[in-house]
Amino acid sequence: MESLRPNVNWSQGRIVRLEHRSEVLADNPWQDPVERELCVYLPPAYEEGGPGLSVLWDLAAFTNSGPGHLNWRHRGESLPQRLDRLIGTGKMPPVVVAMPDCYTSLGGNQYLNSPGVGRYADYLIEELMPFLAQRVNVSDTAKARAAFGKSSGGFGALVLAMQYPGVWNAIASHSGDLGFEWVYRPSFPVACRVLERFGGDVHAFLKSFWARRKVGGDDYSTLLTVAMAATYDADPHDPKNIRLPFELGTCALIEERWSRWLAFDPLNMLARHAEPLRRLAELYIDVGNRDEYHIQFGSRSFVARLEEAGIDHHFEEFDGTHRDLDWRLDHSLPRLASAVTGGMTNR
Repeated sequence: MESLRPNVNWSQGRIVRLEHRSEVLADNPWQDPVERELCVYLPPAYEEGGPGLSVLWDLAAFTNSGPGHLNWRHRGESLPQRLDRLIGTGKMPPVVVAMPDCYTSLGGNQYLNSPGVGRYADYLIEELMPFLAQRVNVSDTAKARAAFGKSSGGFGALVLAMQYPGVWNAIASHSGDLGFEWVYRPSFPVACRVLERFGGDVHAFLKSFWARRKVGGDDYSTLLTVAMAATYDADPHDPKNIRLPFELGTCALIEERWSRWLAFDPLNMLARHAEPLRRLAELYIDVGNRDEYHIQFGSRSFVARLEEAGIDHHFEEFDGTHRDLDWRLDHSLPRLASAVTGGMTNR
């Protein structure tokens, strides 16, 4: 009888788990762990000697973290299984993939340095990159390094490429946060409504969120708003003081607060940071045409500005939403791997 599920007939890589103690996260305001695990995928062709392999850095979405991408799935593939297939079938050359743990008490990360969350850009670039190069046979050059991610991870990859020239050679942003007016503002009334139950006390909401056995969609939406406020508009004098960009009673926008958010919108950053994107060997962007956070609109605007600036890129708008996007990695990972290895693929 023919097997219903696809057969796996290619070689499998392996996962190594490296323990790392961070110094730059030691002063994070939420006492999030400084001792973390860096999960690393080594392809079947990996060898301790010889030339180092290129590295792709996997930046997880909000509410997830690198170790979460190792999970078994009843349908579909984990990230290591996908890499095994793409490498085993010749769709992409062998690469090492690093899956950092950047989870926080606010539910996730935008991969920036923020007094209100922690120094996660420094954590990745100043600590984990040299740490990986010391323990795994990888090339520690920008030409051999790429980043990819979905949603907050896609935002992180894009912004890190703009803010840290000379660190990356290729970037893939899947439904990355673009166009804050459409992405975040529609959730502000929800956050107002939820926080009113706590008398406007953000800390009381956070304690309740982590203590309750069941939370709903409005709770997650509010958590996202709170996390973004801590990331984009941190109080330098009191990092745990989360300043919301709207009045709780009326949901009226506080322009001064909101303007600090907008400064981090890649749509607005591009004018100041176009040159690092111009230097990339691969700039990949995609988004679903039915994205629940309306990221397709910001993505279209961003791509139009890339075209105006003459920045080479690859953009795809596909039929889909913000969820279940792992299949899009079949499109981006071969392009990234090819860019950082100089290899050809069968894509």
